[in-house]
Amino acid sequence: MTRVPAGEIKVKADIKAAEKIRIFVKDALDRYTLTEEERFKAELSLHEICINIVLHAYPGKKGDLAVRTWSEGDRAYFEFTDGGVAFDPCAAAPPDLRAKLKTGSRGGYGIYLYRTLLDGFKYRREAGKNVLTVFKKVPVSGASPSV
Repeated sequence: MTRVPAGEIKVKADIKAAEKIRIFVKDALDRYTLTEEERFKAELSLHEICINIVLHAYPGKKGDLAVRTWSEGDRAYFEFTDGGVAFDPCAAAPPDLRAKLKTGSRGGYGIYLYRTLLDGFKYRREAGKNVLTVFKKVPVSGASPSV
């Protein structure tokens, strides 16, 4: 089993921290041999999760956001933890994309993106915190990426 050591970043959950998290995620993904398309999907999805937390977890107040990463076998895991408003993205109904496009309404695409572009996710509320764990399948050591 291929195992990559865990890494973690803790920041204030504000828009200024998004770039720090983007770099952290990019560096974590650099450990794997991904196609350009797979890398793009993973980065977009993980950025979207971060932005949703920054914009919605702490209405009217400030809080923290932690992102932890590790791998086991053919999966790269990313875990987002915040102490904001309880929100289970697994329970959110999928958006009606046709209606949204027709009306031009904003919002509601982020959860759809990471549900479809990543390979799995789960949510739990633990000790007053939201914990969202997502994973992306990655080639195991010595394997070539599919093109």
